[in-house]
Amino acid sequence: MRARRRSKNKILLEVLSICSKGQSITQIVYKSNTNFTTIRSVIELLKEKKLIETIDGSPVLYKTNAEGMRMMDRLKMFQDELEGIIGK
Repeated sequence: MRARRRSKNKILLEVLSICSKGQSITQIVYKSNTNFTTIRSVIELLKEKKLIETIDGSPVLYKTNAEGMRMMDRLKMFQDELEGIIGK
């Protein structure tokens, strides 16, 4: 049986959730079970939309800000509704 691909919305939700406590890019990749190429593009999108912030240090951390938390809540509600309609 072939595994289903995750939607971009689901990946965005996962990354916002993972970053809620502040995480390095390596931790985000491992916890989201994806690759560096995908995560770099997601992080750039989230930074561009001002949903996560960068915390300088070694390593650099990415943290979901207040607007990102609101977006995460909306995405979660949307995801729950979709799963109720089409199943998991």
